[in-house]
Amino acid sequence: MPVTIIDSLQALPADVWDGLLERPQPFLRHAFLSALEDSGSVGGRSGWLSSHRLWSDEQGKVQAALPAYLKQHSYGEYVFDHGWADACRRAGIGYYPKLLGAVPFSPVTGARLLGDAQAAGQLLDTLTAELPAQGLSSLHINFTSPACDAVMAQRQGWLQRLGCQFHWHNRGYRDFQDFLDALSSRKRKQMRKEREQVAGQGIEFGWRLGHELSEVDWDFVYTCYANTYHVRGQAPYLTRDFFSLLAERMPEMIRVVFATQHGRPLAMAFSLVDGDTFYGRYWGCLAEFDRLHFETCFYQGMEQAIAEGLQRFDAGAQGEHKLIRGFEPVITHSWHYLCHPGLHAAVAEFLEQERSGVRVYAQEARIHLPFRQTNDG
Repeated sequence: MPVTIIDSLQALPADVWDGLLERPQPFLRHAFLSALEDSGSVGGRSGWLSSHRLWSDEQGKVQAALPAYLKQHSYGEYVFDHGWADACRRAGIGYYPKLLGAVPFSPVTGARLLGDAQAAGQLLDTLTAELPAQGLSSLHINFTSPACDAVMAQRQGWLQRLGCQFHWHNRGYRDFQDFLDALSSRKRKQMRKEREQVAGQGIEFGWRLGHELSEVDWDFVYTCYANTYHVRGQAPYLTRDFFSLLAERMPEMIRVVFATQHGRPLAMAFSLVDGDTFYGRYWGCLAEFDRLHFETCFYQGMEQAIAEGLQRFDAGAQGEHKLIRGFEPVITHSWHYLCHPGLHAAVAEFLEQERSGVRVYAQEARIHLPFRQTNDG
């Protein structure tokens, strides 16, 4: 059979996997996904079991792939189907395990069907045909790229879901002040006040690249990251080893900003970059300070993106508070293949209404953007 299932990316050379990528996005690289596996962030009792699908030609050369996971729950996906699972439970329909094509814990749009488009389509058709025989209720593919959307839209049985995130765009700004000058007078004053409040508490910031960080630095990064979960009574998704492995395997893509007060570290924000995008991922603090989150996660990231000439800042899922700080609404896409006819029909009806609502929400959200209008100071 041309489809192979591998439960670890270590079974495949990095250059073979990375050779399938349409762009060097960090989250899809062999280095990132294998670090999740090798660190124990996925696998074991996490509810994420690696089950990557490969499509090979007659000579055994991999032509297409899907980064995939067997899921026993719906946590860490950022496309929420808990309601679907609950409805199945009440109706006596099995929903788990399901197969998920995604990057774990990372609501970042990108390629999901890797490699040649025709081969990827054949892989997809084979996977959906085999779901019942493998005891799987469904196949879900989250945060897809336009190229992936085109492949999915040509196939029967797939349901499209829309979401909305907020991304900041660098419109050729020379510096942060240049960005502020593009805002309305009231919003400009508000952002300046927020930054002054942080600076007035004696808090300073410094950026470090991946190769500049020691294991002691990573201990602090992880403590801050884990604390964002502990304060909500939750366990962090990532393990401490993940950060060390990532620093070893792809240090050139890592950016970390540290917040200090009188030389004492208080907080950090961990980000990744590729050719044109700045990805804000994880943040955490050891003590609460007024406006520290906005400065560390947003304003510092904007400044760094401008300094590096990056065109876009993806600061993660959710957060209407990003809107008034210049992050613009962006529609995201996911696709869902549900084997049970009744479930498929019910979800299809729900998604038709939801898609309309998401489009209206994104359009109306633009009204609240802080940018200066004509004759607005």
